[in-house]
Amino acid sequence: MNDIRTRSVHTGVAKDSSFNSVITPIYPTSTFYFDALGKNKGYDYTRSGNPTRAALEENIASLEGGIGCSVTATGMAAITGTLFLLQPGDHVVTGDDIYGGSYRLFAQVFAKIGVEFSFVNMRDLNAVKKAIRKQTKMIWIETPSNPLLNIIDLKSNIEIAQEKKCLSVVDNTFLSPYFQRPFEFGADLVIHSTTKYINGHSDVVGGAIVYRDQALRDRIRFLVNALGLSQAPFDAWLVLRGVKTLAQRMEAHQENAMAVAKFLESHPRVKKVYYPGLKSHPQQSLIKKQMKGFGGMLAFELDTSKVELNKFFKSLKFFSLAESLGGVESLIEHPWSMSHASMGEKALLASGMTKETIRVSLGIEGSEDLIQDLENALKG
Repeated sequence: MNDIRTRSVHTGVAKDSSFNSVITPIYPTSTFYFDALGKNKGYDYTRSGNPTRAALEENIASLEGGIGCSVTATGMAAITGTLFLLQPGDHVVTGDDIYGGSYRLFAQVFAKIGVEFSFVNMRDLNAVKKAIRKQTKMIWIETPSNPLLNIIDLKSNIEIAQEKKCLSVVDNTFLSPYFQRPFEFGADLVIHSTTKYINGHSDVVGGAIVYRDQALRDRIRFLVNALGLSQAPFDAWLVLRGVKTLAQRMEAHQENAMAVAKFLESHPRVKKVYYPGLKSHPQQSLIKKQMKGFGGMLAFELDTSKVELNKFFKSLKFFSLAESLGGVESLIEHPWSMSHASMGEKALLASGMTKETIRVSLGIEGSEDLIQDLENALKG
């Protein structure tokens, strides 16, 4: 199966030889009995392994092109498990405009147990090189960035990591494997919040760690089991259901994002629009080189001298004021006070965000309805 649309539907499915179920069964059991000492059917305890979860792991690994995958209870659990590859005294280079939850985990949790972090403008390769130390063990890449849609050069940053013998980790949540495949550029690990596009229905939280080699597979699987990070069987089944329509949803998200981005860019009460599909995005050559599409996320700067922020949000009918992204329904949020608030004002300003920055996750509704909804709200 070469087509990602076919793999999304069929990988990890044909597991039921007893009744020929056309969908993967749910195995909600917490434990599995042994036929004899040292002899079982491949599973012993659901935290360590479960057939439903294994089916989802097979599917996501296939989509990303890794040798395997560990799915976790949340996206943050996936990030946490990956950071446990490090030890006190190790150093990580990452972006200054990453997801607020990642920033919080790095700066307020792992930094307190001795892991050091440098938050730099990763579009500047010299800044990345300058930040690397003898103790640097990992380069953490998020592209496009959240929420300003900055594009980080995968090939160049991964080459820096390889030269310095660091692990390269790519958070691929915003684009999904449908629009971007970091392993093609040499990444060691790919991270997802499957809560977002891979599941796509805003009804479950989850994460995934996909690995490129056996050594990383063995270590990550050990950590996920030892730390108790694995995803529950029913949640895994929901994500496996959602991923079947990944390709079709991503195309619909992108179509709506492009239409809305063009509308916002021409609106007199919008100062700036951030979307990779617009010709105004300053990184067109890099976008063409490493992305197969533009995705369904955008951000914009609202002119709050003309439109009051709260009134704008309250006027919306089809956009829910909510955190998260990647679902079939359109969501809108205020990063400064919501998803990225834990970064603190200094880090927010350094990243390029302002109190006028608004992040939008375009769903799969009709684009004309979404545009009309925004038009009404922008009247103030």
